[in-house]
Amino acid sequence: MATTYTLISSVTVGSGGAADIEFTSIPATYTDLVVLTSLRGTTSAVSVSGQLRFNGSTSGYGLKYLAGSGTSASSGDFGATTSLIYISDIPAATGTTSTFANVLVYVPNYTSSNNKSISVDGVEERNNAAAYATLVAAKWDNASAITSVKLYPSSGNWVQYSTAYLYGISNA
Repeated sequence: MATTYTLISSVTVGSGGAADIEFTSIPATYTDLVVLTSLRGTTSAVSVSGQLRFNGSTSGYGLKYLAGSGTSASSGDFGATTSLIYISDIPAATGTTSTFANVLVYVPNYTSSNNKSISVDGVEERNNAAAYATLVAAKWDNASAITSVKLYPSSGNWVQYSTAYLYGISNA
């Protein structure tokens, strides 16, 4: 079975930054969705949490994560009690200069009338200090097709040149 990726939309944050990156009016013509990002935050911290929501919903999310730096590891379980999906730590204003986190979000069967599963693979590099990798297994308990995806930092904005690409996957 051949798989094809089609770019649905892309966003590059302009001068002055942006509070969020949002893809709307996602067509229901694909099998799966993939979001690829390169993100950096503006807040005065080493890093911020990257966050995601579907269709503007603030409920029904749950996730488990694994994170590691090469010298330490952590994990967590948010059950079904969270109002968003954590996607990765993202470098911010006092983090290593000019570094961006790369995050891949994969959503199979996004038009299904069943609950949705989400896989996330993120990495934040702090040059000579450390690099952090995060894997997230998430769910969204909602029977609606996904028609919008919003990415936003836990505080501050996304800096200029942060990017996000939304792809539709078709199995042919």
